[in-house]
Amino acid sequence: MIRKIGEDIFWVGKVDWELRLFHGSEYSTHRGTTYNSYLVKDEKTVLIDTVWDSYGREFVENLKKVIDIEKIDYVVSNHAEVDHSGALEELMRFIPQAPIYCTANGVKSLKGHFHKGWNFNPVSTGTRLNLGKRELIFFEAPMLHWPDSMFCYLTGEKILFSNDAFGHHYASELLYNDLVNQGELFQECLKYYANILTPFSPLVEKKISELASMNLPLEMICPSHGVIWRKNPLQIVGKYLEWAREYKENQITVVYDTMWKGTKKMAEAIVEGLKAEDEEVEVKIFKLSGSDKNDVITEVFKSKAILVGSPTINKGILSSVAAFLEMVKGLRFRGKKAASFGTYGWSGESIKMIKDALKDSGFEILNEGLKVNWNPDKEALQMCFNFGKDIASQTKIFKT
Repeated sequence: MIRKIGEDIFWVGKVDWELRLFHGSEYSTHRGTTYNSYLVKDEKTVLIDTVWDSYGREFVENLKKVIDIEKIDYVVSNHAEVDHSGALEELMRFIPQAPIYCTANGVKSLKGHFHKGWNFNPVSTGTRLNLGKRELIFFEAPMLHWPDSMFCYLTGEKILFSNDAFGHHYASELLYNDLVNQGELFQECLKYYANILTPFSPLVEKKISELASMNLPLEMICPSHGVIWRKNPLQIVGKYLEWAREYKENQITVVYDTMWKGTKKMAEAIVEGLKAEDEEVEVKIFKLSGSDKNDVITEVFKSKAILVGSPTINKGILSSVAAFLEMVKGLRFRGKKAASFGTYGWSGESIKMIKDALKDSGFEILNEGLKVNWNPDKEALQMCFNFGKDIASQTKIFKT
C-alpha cells in the first residue's frame, strides 16, 4: 500500500495487524503496529527509514510502484533498530552506492547489524541535506531511545520525521491521528512511553526544549510506528512533556502473586483499607502471573504509589514478582512511593527483599512493609486493612 501524504511525499511502510509481541517477547502489542517509511521526491529523492526485515522483499516491491529504485538518491536511517532498518539489506542490493545518512552511532549500529561497508555519511544536529526545493535538517536525539536515534525535519512541508519518538504500536489503515479512535490511540501512546521512554524522561524534556527553541513551523509529525500526527500535531509533544515530568494520577496500584491465596487475601484486604480511607483514589490490583506485564507497567506509570506483594519461597520471592521488579528497576520511575507485603511460613525474607528492590529503583519507601505468618486470620486481615488505610493517608491528595 502506498499513500500520498504531501506534495511528492509518500508513506511506503507496512501495517502489521498480526504482531502481538515485540522486542522479542518483552512488549505486548495488542493492537498490532506499523513500520512507517517515507519517500520524498524532489530534484533529489530520499527514502526515510525502511521496515522490519520480515517484510523486506514486500517493501522493495511496493516501492517499485511509486519509483524506479535506482532513482533513490539518498537513504536516511533515523534509527538502526531492525524494525526500521531491517529492509536495508534488500534495498541496498539495488542501490549499493547510495549514501546512507545517520548519526555516527548509527554507523556503528548499522555495521553491527549488517556487517556491510555501505556508503555511510554521518550527520549531527544542524546538518542539512539539499533536495532541491526543500531541505532535510537533522537533529541528534541520543537515547530516544537508542544512542543512534535522530530526527529529521523537511522544510516546505514542515514535517518532522521523529522515528520512535511520538510513536505507538497501533495498526490502522486510516493513517492519521484524527481518523482513529482517540481512546485507543492515547492508551497506546501512554503504554509506549511508560514501557520504553520512561528512563529517558530528562532527555525527552531537553530535546523538546531544544526543538522548541529553533521555532520551526510544524504541520505534521511522522513517527515510525503508528499513525501520523496531522491534526494539532503538538498535542503529542505536550503529552510527552507532561509524562516526562514525574507523571502521576490519583491512583494506587497493588501488584502481587500468590501460592496458596494468602498473599491474595492480604492484597484484597489492603485494597479495602485504601478505599475506606480515601474514596477518591483509584485503586487497581493485578495478580502478576495472570496479567500482561506491559499493561501493569503502564498502570504503575500512572500511579502515585504502588504496593508489591509476594510470599517467601526458598528465602526469596516468586519469579513473577522478581521479573516485575527487574523491569521496574530498568525503567527508573521518579516521584513515586511504595511499600511491600506478603505471607511466609518460617523465614519471611520476601518483604524486605521487595522493599530493598523498590528503594534501589528510586521509589520513596513508605514503611517497613507488612508480613503475615501462614494464611491470614481475622486479626491479620485487620492489620492489612489498617496497612491500606495508613498508605492512603500518607499519599492522599488534599484539596483546598
